[in-house]
Amino acid sequence: MDWKMMVKQVKEHFKIVIGIGLVLILIIYFGLRSLTHDASDALVLPEQSVTIPKSEQPTAKQSNESQKSEASKQILVDIKGAVKNPGVYKVASHARVNDVIVLAGGLTPQADGKSINLAQKVTDEMIIYVASVGENVTALPSSAPDKASTGQSGATTAPSDKVNINTADLTELQTLSGIGAKRAQDIIDYREQNGPFKTPEDLGKVSGFGEKTIEKLKESITVD
Repeated sequence: MDWKMMVKQVKEHFKIVIGIGLVLILIIYFGLRSLTHDASDALVLPEQSVTIPKSEQPTAKQSNESQKSEASKQILVDIKGAVKNPGVYKVASHARVNDVIVLAGGLTPQADGKSINLAQKVTDEMIIYVASVGENVTALPSSAPDKASTGQSGATTAPSDKVNINTADLTELQTLSGIGAKRAQDIIDYREQNGPFKTPEDLGKVSGFGEKTIEKLKESITVD
């Protein structure tokens, strides 16, 4: 084989090598470009939005209905003492003591206006006692704690630490030692049927109260 033939073959092989090399370069270039494009797309996340269903969105109409429902709620209040028609009355939850007195026919001529707070809000199961003149019962000051949540009226209070068995309500009477709900109700029933107690010893006229019980309670009760 002469030199010319060898040189020609080398040139042919060289062209083939260059051609294969170019093809590989193109393959690598487009491959890398494709990978870069996919990675870039992967970093772009679609925006997501949360839509609250209209049924779950509060509306002014629903708020108004809620307020009306609360305003129309009715409660029971027991009013006793110097009113024309004592008894249990159904009133709106936002009512005041004055509203209950109006329902009860108003105050009697013997009523002591200082014994009640006409502006006080009433609560369910509240007891309002309107004292008569001479019972020495005054309205609670505005800073006094609210007793309505425990069933006490909060409308009246005695000036001393002793419990006035002529004016105390069911809950106040039960603060006395040994006095439960039944005995407390017996005291209230007796004074409503027979008038106020004149002395602490008159408590013996109530069924279930003996001399020992009265002696034990004497330092804790008053009729003034």
